[in-house]
Amino acid sequence: MKQKKILANNKKARHDYFIEEVYEAGMVLTGTEIKSMRQGRLNLKESYAKIDGNELLIYGMHVSPYEQGNRYNVDPLRPRKLLLHKQEIRKLIGYTTQKGLTLVPLNVFLNEKGLAKMEIAVARGKKNYDKRDDLAKRESDRRIQQEMKRSAQNY
Repeated sequence: MKQKKILANNKKARHDYFIEEVYEAGMVLTGTEIKSMRQGRLNLKESYAKIDGNELLIYGMHVSPYEQGNRYNVDPLRPRKLLLHKQEIRKLIGYTTQKGLTLVPLNVFLNEKGLAKMEIAVARGKKNYDKRDDLAKRESDRRIQQEMKRSAQNY
């Protein structure tokens, strides 16, 4: 049983994109960054992943400076390298050259060994009518659950 502690979640990703495939990638971090992450001081809201050469980088992920980090703190918005196998990076290059597919970070977590990992998704953008359909479906499911709960209480 894998035990992982989620540090940050990108809720907007599942709202704005259809998730095609998910990959788990390691992260190259400095000591003060991982300490700040363990305190839960990171934000994935405006972040995105991009392939430069044969490396996968995450841009726009904000990791707040560690309070006791003094001169060892780095730029909170610096690009960070993600670690994947070469075959997986080649596969992602193939996906991103297709029209409409992009790489979106889903969440950052600590695995059972205490290493910081990130889930990256190959995603296709949703149109506004797709978002409305999802909201309507979620609302109807919620109403059905409420009615079932209400009818169970009457018995």
